Amino acid sequence: MLTRKQHELLMFIDRHLRATGFSPSFEEMKEALRLKSKSGIHRLITALEERGFLKRRAHRARALEVLRLPENVSPRRADPAPVATPAAAPAAPAFTPNVIRGNFAPGLAGVQKTANDSAAVQLPLYGRIAAGMPIEALRDTTAMVEVPAALLAGGEHYALEVAGDSMMEAGILDGDTVIIRRGDTAENGSIVVALVDEAEVTLKRLRRRGNSVALEPANRAYETRIFGPDRVRVQGRLIGLLRKY
Repeated sequence: MLTRKQHELLMFIDRHLRATGFSPSFEEMKEALRLKSKSGIHRLITALEERGFLKRRAHRARALEVLRLPENVSPRRADPAPVATPAAAPAAPAFTPNVIRGNFAPGLAGVQKTANDSAAVQLPLYGRIAAGMPIEALRDTTAMVEVPAALLAGGEHYALEVAGDSMMEAGILDGDTVIIRRGDTAENGSIVVALVDEAEVTLKRLRRRGNSVALEPANRAYETRIFGPDRVRVQGRLIGLLRKY
């Protein structure tokens, strides 16, 4: 699942590539999406890279490659759609982000025990996490995952499925299920679920640098993002990982 802006940008890049043979400039993307700065485009591209929709070709200017489109979009149409321009781009509807405020509904993030309490417990599985996706949009209260009781040492927990490879060098791979202990604090260097600007949730390593907060990927292909302390809130800390082979 992509946010509206991520979907708009991906489709604009795809149309531009099919119409011209090369990717649009940051200025063209900024104007097409009616954003105020190119930094917003950079964040959207990074999010699409992490989710496996886009790839940047190294050492080449304006070299974006669309790896895949959303499931509900045809991979390629016979007649390419016209490329949007700043003058022709339709006015974007007002966007109301689906925001998580840092407090889950009672019972959703708690541990529900199975018949064999000593062996395993069931946790709510909220969905796939990557940059640009609020947890509220992922939450499916009917999906559960069974985890070893030994992983849990008290507190409330929930599970998330990982999308993308931004944490691969920390041993967290695309498709893994991470176990998160709910909380709003974490030690420096911990891997956390972080809420950015009250609208974007991502799984990254937390570093505090003076008055700034850094969210570090564990993949040298991605950049560390730096924020002011009032822009980032911890939603939980990684305490375990499950993987199916």
